Amino acid sequence: MQQRGRFITLEGGEGAGKSTQARRLAAHLAARGLPVLLTREPGGAPGAEAMRRLLLGGQGLDPVAEALLVFAARRDHLVTTIRPALAAGIWVISDRFADSTRAYQGFGQGVAQAAIEQLAAVALEGFAPDLTLVLDLPVETGMARARGRGVAADRYERLDTAFHQRIRDGFLGIAAAEPGRCALVDATPGADAVAARIATLVDDRLP
Repeated sequence: MQQRGRFITLEGGEGAGKSTQARRLAAHLAARGLPVLLTREPGGAPGAEAMRRLLLGGQGLDPVAEALLVFAARRDHLVTTIRPALAAGIWVISDRFADSTRAYQGFGQGVAQAAIEQLAAVALEGFAPDLTLVLDLPVETGMARARGRGVAADRYERLDTAFHQRIRDGFLGIAAAEPGRCALVDATPGADAVAARIATLVDDRLP
């Protein structure tokens, strides 16, 4: 029988380097001879990408409506992209997943965590990552890095420091509550050092 692939997610606040580290991790796994799919949220499937444009552009939605929409996009991502790849033995790396909703819409925007978990139960049916890498750095450092990318800020990046501090606190709480699934990664060093730390973590926890 085909061995199931593994599902790894990268989480963290703005400027933490998730996209860069997702690409670096994909290259590391490929060098181990593993088939790898790199994806992202919101997005990762045609319908989910359409919802991404609505979520990241404009003035935004009511926080509850936003949580509903992001889980709709996540369901499409899961059914269309993630599950088929894992079933085919492909390792899937996603730049963000359900923890981002817990942090952004929950801790950041005040949607009740109980409501978010109800949405997760319906959309994910108990599905969860094999490993979640939570990239952490001070809010001011992350926002400075985000501004230095030279691209237009999305709606979340334009929110105030207090919002982003709640996001950081939320991610730290998630990592502390689920140490079996989550690994906290200091994202303040350079990209090479962070990539090396992530490669070691993945090799140790998903041999």
